Amino acid sequence: MALPELRSPEYAGEVMTFPADGMELTHILVVSDVDESRRWYTDVLGAELYREYGGTSAVLSFNGAWLLLVTGAGPTDDKPTVTLAAAPGQDRLDHLFTIRVPDCRAAYDTLRGRGAKFLTPPVDHGPETRCFFRDPDGHLFEISEYRPPA
Repeated sequence: MALPELRSPEYAGEVMTFPADGMELTHILVVSDVDESRRWYTDVLGAELYREYGGTSAVLSFNGAWLLLVTGAGPTDDKPTVTLAAAPGQDRLDHLFTIRVPDCRAAYDTLRGRGAKFLTPPVDHGPETRCFFRDPDGHLFEISEYRPPA
């Protein structure tokens, strides 16, 4: 099914297909310390630093995805009722990341060797083996190996 083209009343005459080639999704994570988080994401997770902005944000590339680490901030003219703040607790989440890996136990050993702190060692759940770890601000990551049933 083809997606409809969008026409903006503010820009009469322009037509845009959404989504379109060249668009990319970036995950924005509010962190308490950009430098500490940047080091963790590059040194532990293996992300690549793309750009930094004055100590308040850093753009990282990880396996085809973009991560934008930002410090908290109050409302702005384009989001007048929204305040960005690091999560107050680590055990109630509305967002987490899953990284599909070919060998969960090997990935676990590699990441632990780089300083990742896991909630548990890998756990087998039938065709899936998985385990979870956190970044310095408590954002939760899962590494998961899936083996199709025979």
